[in-house]
Amino acid sequence: MSCNLLKYERELYKNNITLIAGVDEAGRGPLVGPVVAAAVILPKNYKLEGLNDSKQLSEKKREKFYEILQREAVSIGVGIVSAKEIDEINILEASRKAMYIALNNLSVTPEYILSDAMSLNDIDIPSRPIIHGDALSLSIAAASVIAKVTRDHIMYELDRLHPEYNYKKNKGYPTKEHLELMKKYGIFEEYRMSYKPVKMILEGLHENKIEKVAVE
Repeated sequence: MSCNLLKYERELYKNNITLIAGVDEAGRGPLVGPVVAAAVILPKNYKLEGLNDSKQLSEKKREKFYEILQREAVSIGVGIVSAKEIDEINILEASRKAMYIALNNLSVTPEYILSDAMSLNDIDIPSRPIIHGDALSLSIAAASVIAKVTRDHIMYELDRLHPEYNYKKNKGYPTKEHLELMKKYGIFEEYRMSYKPVKMILEGLHENKIEKVAVE
């Protein structure tokens, strides 16, 4: 593990701040399912070899680190905001709300918050947004793993309920295969209706229905 991943945490340790919550979210880009945020407080000077931004890790490694963090973190909080609410308040505000929920779900109140690029001003705890924080701070990297694995598990459950969409593989992202499956099987309530690809497919399905009625 690179020592640089504790750079921001060590700056805070010098001021006797040890309860540092790293915060990150997963699921801004998918067309279906919720956005999930996690807040993680790690022990002081925590080490976990190989822990990094969840996007850089294989699924197998993320699952392994998820299990380790569940055992070893001081506290973990998770926040989930549904597709319906994403449509109502937009994905940026939904991501921010999920982070606030995650922080409120911590069993220990943090003294400081490090977030992945997101300003969190509506909470009475000092915070610092860090661009690419999930690759620069161990606390944020831990949160990225918890958020990503939690969301993946939600998508596995959705895959079990709707296997025809192959969510286990595409995780709800707009892959070519997923878009074709959406056209074939339609759109249901777990989709983000405000997202352009979903809107376009809905319009196409609607037009096709009208054309079929007209032909009949």
